[in-house]
Amino acid sequence: MSAASVIGLVEALLAIMLAPLFIGWIDQCRAWLQNRSGAGLLQPYRTLRKLLHKDAVIAHGASSLFRVSPYIQFGAMAMAAAIIPVFSVRAPLGVAADTIALVGVFALARVFMALAAMDIGTAFGTLGARREMLVGFLSEPALLMVFLTASLISQSTLLPTIVDVLGQIHLTIFPSLAFAAIAFVMVLLAENARIPIDNPSTHLELTMIHEAMVLEYSGRHLALIEWSSALKLFNYAAIGVALFVPWGLAGRAAGPMELVLALPIAAAKLAIPGAALAIVETFLSTSFGGGRHAARVAKIDALDAPRVQR
Repeated sequence: MSAASVIGLVEALLAIMLAPLFIGWIDQCRAWLQNRSGAGLLQPYRTLRKLLHKDAVIAHGASSLFRVSPYIQFGAMAMAAAIIPVFSVRAPLGVAADTIALVGVFALARVFMALAAMDIGTAFGTLGARREMLVGFLSEPALLMVFLTASLISQSTLLPTIVDVLGQIHLTIFPSLAFAAIAFVMVLLAENARIPIDNPSTHLELTMIHEAMVLEYSGRHLALIEWSSALKLFNYAAIGVALFVPWGLAGRAAGPMELVLALPIAAAKLAIPGAALAIVETFLSTSFGGGRHAARVAKIDALDAPRVQR
């Protein structure tokens, strides 16, 4: 194995290991915005460790598809991390798979998650699977158009080539790329079940999409699903950074020292969209949920006030 292959493999492993930290950063930013101390950046790692030490409880009537689906989902997200240039332009599978294949990898994970949710036959699982496939039906064409917009500028569908070409262009405003960035933000929120499309921290039937499909999982299976979800969000953030902020990545011929120098730059660029996502979710949850909750509490207090006086 060549040195370039080893460096590319290290980059993919770093992306897989840092994905839970990215979720912890988003949760911590949300806690700061809500005047809370938060559980800390390492809380997702502690959750994964706890789940990995628990036994997996399998529902009666579950087929082999239900058991193998978490591994396929995690493997698909790991493959996507090997396609996306996170720390350098060189990616282990960046030349073997283009942007169209990357969208197919995301779709593969979605299909197996939906099939596993319907395998048990529960109402929640089937409802979540239908909603998930509807969201994918709307978001996947938009993601393809985002990639094709960047491909028209770089004259290539390979993501490393796109990033390399965009990174060498001087600071120029492309109107098509600006609109593609707006569309990509919407796709990121929809694909990762974030507010306002979904709320990952609730179990309400009307707002539940992703959580409805994983209610029957536990133990190591649930740990793999949670890890793959974190890796999926990390991959989408890395795609956004690579397409719209392609500067600062190590070059194709970069060695270990250049990769080490590119790590803090990539971490800083990924921290910004994580904080922005926390701000957007906090603002939307306060605007759409907090106002109704405050009005409901005020109405209940007004009804209870005469009773208290009596």
